[in-house]
Amino acid sequence: MKLTITKPALGGSVAAIASKSMAHRCLIAAALSSGSSRVVCAETSDDINATVRCLTALGAQITYENGVFTVVPIERPVQGARTLDCGESGSTLRFMLPVTAALGTDATFIMSGRLPERPLSPLYEELTSHGCAMTAPGHSPLYMSGQLQAGTYSIPGDISSQYISGLLLALPLLAGDSLIKVSGRLESKPYVDMTRDVLTRFGVKIRDAAGNYSVPGQQTLTAPETLTVEGDWSNAAFWLCAGALSREPVTVTNLNRGSIQGDRAVLSALERFGAVVNVEADNVTVSRTELHGIEYDAGDTPDLVPVLAAVAAVADGQTTIYNAGRLRIKESDRLKTVSETLSALGADVQETSDGLVINGKPHLAGGLVSAHGDHRIAMSAAVAACACSAPVTVDGAEAVAKSYPGFWTDYKALGGSVKEES
Repeated sequence: MKLTITKPALGGSVAAIASKSMAHRCLIAAALSSGSSRVVCAETSDDINATVRCLTALGAQITYENGVFTVVPIERPVQGARTLDCGESGSTLRFMLPVTAALGTDATFIMSGRLPERPLSPLYEELTSHGCAMTAPGHSPLYMSGQLQAGTYSIPGDISSQYISGLLLALPLLAGDSLIKVSGRLESKPYVDMTRDVLTRFGVKIRDAAGNYSVPGQQTLTAPETLTVEGDWSNAAFWLCAGALSREPVTVTNLNRGSIQGDRAVLSALERFGAVVNVEADNVTVSRTELHGIEYDAGDTPDLVPVLAAVAAVADGQTTIYNAGRLRIKESDRLKTVSETLSALGADVQETSDGLVINGKPHLAGGLVSAHGDHRIAMSAAVAACACSAPVTVDGAEAVAKSYPGFWTDYKALGGSVKEES
């Protein structure tokens, strides 16, 4: 689908959608628990639906009505081989591999898009050295069999925090105690903290021992009767950055300012750019003012890079974004696609090995860009349109459905005009 933004977002108010990252974790924990529960999640998406499909394939009964998932847990032991369709969701695959292994279930994992190409090492090696047999990664489908065994798991901290989160979800189910040894700096640590927070709500005990994680076995997950998924700072960041570029302020409601979500850091980043940020209760308002370039370490918040780059493109001076090398293994090579997208709109952007260097201009020109099948590229282009003097056409605009199916509707609610090209 090709959409042309004939008038960019002008300002107003929009409610943050439910956190995709938290929804994955809550649904998996609920499906592994000892009793039924309700997960309040105002919106769903392709990625969340992928996790629901996989849990249902393992025997959970999950229904969604009026913004609430009702979850009847997986009955154990799981009998017979199962097929799990992960779609293009990296979180789903990296969480469900160890969880399925902990259940001792033979399984076929189906992947689409760029997901088969995204790395699984060293999670793959750790699973196969602890009782599982798996076909070689890099292809779909991937076959797994065997029973995951307790023990010591060694994971470097600079590849994917999802490996650690997946193990944290799985290891409490095993008969013995386990230790996750994390080598080097743990990047995207807030996502691991989110996993631990959700598991704590289900009564799971995990001890942080000098950066490693000690996980007792034979734990029972006890589901709260109702669990509410809070607003998503990752997707709210697009609207907050739009506020820094739009004629009028943009307010995002339904945001927990005490959240442990790492992408809450968008507020401090925007303040450093020079935008005016006002927080009142669960409402955040961002207003435009004179912007200037910054240096930004993306180690803990790589998902913010595409939209912060759009802000940097019209911030006076130079912005350097670094420690973002992992963006090359997302739905697209995001360092490359961010650079190509903004350059096509008239920005001055250069890639580095692990980031971007952006020399700000007073405004961007507009033009045709490709979403490259990446939801965050499509949404960042829409935000960049707020700084363009001519329309912006986004080819592949449907990619937003991966995390935010209602994005274009909300864009229009903020004053934007969007037309589908034939």
